[in-house]
Amino acid sequence: MNRKMDVIEVDKDTAETLKARAADRGISVAELLNELARQHGPVAVEPSEIAELDRRWATIEAGGKTVQNADVVRWLETWGSPDFKPWPQ
Repeated sequence: MNRKMDVIEVDKDTAETLKARAADRGISVAELLNELARQHGPVAVEPSEIAELDRRWATIEAGGKTVQNADVVRWLETWGSPDFKPWPQ
């Protein structure tokens, strides 16, 4: 079989996870990824959702307010705990 191949770069942790999962199943990483891609298939996205993302990105590019990732992580870590509070407006 003559298949065209391509290279996809991932971080080291992701690569190790993929290798371990493939090894657990006794298949190659390529076979695992093929199964995952076919199983989940393309994701349907409404045009209105894309338009909203485009609007938000344009706001950011124009200098709109953003939130530091560390602040979001700290907030997410409170979910399900007594310390949880809604995101400040």
